[in-house]
Amino acid sequence: MEEDMEDKTCMLQDSLDLQIAERSFYEVIGEKYPSSPLGHPSSVDPDDGGGVDNFSENYGTCSYNDGDLSSIFTNNSLRRNLGELPNQNFRGNSISRSSYSSPNSVISSVEGPVDSPSSILQVPDLNSETQSILQFQKGVEEASKFLPSGNGLFANLGVANFSKLEPRVGSDELPVKVEKDEGESFPAGSKIRKHHHREEGGVEENRSSKQAAIFSEPTLRSSMIDIILLHSLGDGKKHFMARREALQTKNEKIVVSNGKSKASNGGKGRSKKQNGKKEVVDLRTLLVLCAQAVAADDYKGANELLKQIRQHSNPFGDGNQRLAHIFADGLEARLSGTGSQIYKGLVSKRTSAADFLKAYHLYLAACPFRKMTAFISNVTIRKSSANSPRLHIIDFGILYGFQWPTLIQRLSLAGGAPKLRITGIDSPQPGFRPAERIVETGRRLAAYAESFKVEFEYNAIAKKWETIQLEELKIDRDEYLVVTCFYRGKNVLDESVVVDSPRNKFLSLIRKINPNIFIHGITNGAFNAPFFVTRFREALFHYSSLFDMLEAIVSREEWERMLIEKEIFGREALNVIACEGCERVERPETYRQWQARILRAGFLQQPFEREIVKRAIEKVTTSYHKDFVIDEDSQWLLQGWKGRIIYALSCWKPA
Repeated sequence: MEEDMEDKTCMLQDSLDLQIAERSFYEVIGEKYPSSPLGHPSSVDPDDGGGVDNFSENYGTCSYNDGDLSSIFTNNSLRRNLGELPNQNFRGNSISRSSYSSPNSVISSVEGPVDSPSSILQVPDLNSETQSILQFQKGVEEASKFLPSGNGLFANLGVANFSKLEPRVGSDELPVKVEKDEGESFPAGSKIRKHHHREEGGVEENRSSKQAAIFSEPTLRSSMIDIILLHSLGDGKKHFMARREALQTKNEKIVVSNGKSKASNGGKGRSKKQNGKKEVVDLRTLLVLCAQAVAADDYKGANELLKQIRQHSNPFGDGNQRLAHIFADGLEARLSGTGSQIYKGLVSKRTSAADFLKAYHLYLAACPFRKMTAFISNVTIRKSSANSPRLHIIDFGILYGFQWPTLIQRLSLAGGAPKLRITGIDSPQPGFRPAERIVETGRRLAAYAESFKVEFEYNAIAKKWETIQLEELKIDRDEYLVVTCFYRGKNVLDESVVVDSPRNKFLSLIRKINPNIFIHGITNGAFNAPFFVTRFREALFHYSSLFDMLEAIVSREEWERMLIEKEIFGREALNVIACEGCERVERPETYRQWQARILRAGFLQQPFEREIVKRAIEKVTTSYHKDFVIDEDSQWLLQGWKGRIIYALSCWKPA
């Protein structure tokens, strides 16, 4: 307590030093230093109840408006207590009552007893009513120095117009809109303007009233976005081909001179020299042994193996080291029992659509998986609906809808484009705006449809797929109806978790929709086993192929590669390794398992047109790395890397 009193006595000395410095400053600029309120003690009437208790009561009951802090002093009793205050312009966006309840605030120091450590100034006459009010007065003067002068704070808040956001096309610069704050979630890619004067102390953290959040409207169209999404024609195709050729020759401009990518060793291990001897470490074996120790609750053995893995893994090393680093993170999270919390944190983390778009462009140029999926499905949709004036696509797992701008462009070039309706369905996002991402996707697609003069309508649904009702899809039987689901069916729970399988209910819903065609793309994986070690080993084989593919094609310095490995593959692997029950949402099945499941739901498999498949195979063999695999089996189009099938695509019709 004595140390605290000494500290606060020093605060008084600092205040006196500040007054001396201010007086010197006024003398330099040739102005008269404002007279101290100490010279007017008669301005406070001792019999008027202007003491500490009465001041606190008046302050607690006074009301004030947003915007002008000076409205605090409109209360008559406050004016009687404070006398004539110096003329100051106080500006703020919203000052709540709780803003002054922090330990560092003026009111808490005034309310504290003089003899207690909570009082700011340990001087003999501080208990007088006049001195208490003067201390508050001085605190207001000091606080006003940190507030912006003029009306700059309200430059963008002249009119609080909460109108519907409309997409702007053809410009990268977007107007600032005002929306009500709904928590910590903001649109993808938004940039919040920071006012550094609000970051002082913890005042704003304790606010009790909601304020208007200022953010930039997400960019829906720009030259960069057009080049990436419209990659099948024109400038987009030129840039795409140049990017692909640069990857093949490893001569990209952004690669530093020493950033040569070395061939992967197949994941069998890495070499490290110690004392002149070459030590070979098999990271895959260490990972499997560690998974076995974790499954057996051998904490000591698991920690020892994790220590060895950490010594030889590196998130910026080769593909094998990066894979080991990510899987070690998953094992560590499972060992500590924090997998679910970490995964939820990763899911709630917002990565902007622009960053994902750049990573998507790299992925398209590096491997044919998504490009061939878009090519085959778009051509199939166009040809099958050629004679229909209205086309309705129901896309389960639409995400950012990166595939559809090329379809809109192709429909416009064919002449007599049909009226296009897209129903975008995705799982709700955590936070106060569960449908934010798919609504933004609809705006982007609407901007492209307007640009290409295609009549367009969009319906966004953010719900668990198995809970969607047929009426919500607004189906018109005069439309040509297409249902698509690309590589997201793995996230729907199956009968191993819920007796009434949501996965089967999802397929039953599609059967009730009764589409003309159902195009289904799946991640071919066997790491949905209930036994941890079996699941871990299968996941290790699956992601080893993906990391090996990126290592062979993409330079290590590419930040887009790191985003793919960490934000997509890494997050999926963490969920497979560290989560169980309903929280484990990564549950892929093999294409043969999906085939049996879809047949039971009441569908008949349809082969893709032979000409389309032939063109796809030709594109892969002539334009991509020689180790990519594309083949057909049981009317499924299979794609993979070095013999391992990673993705599969199929087409179905109701039986």
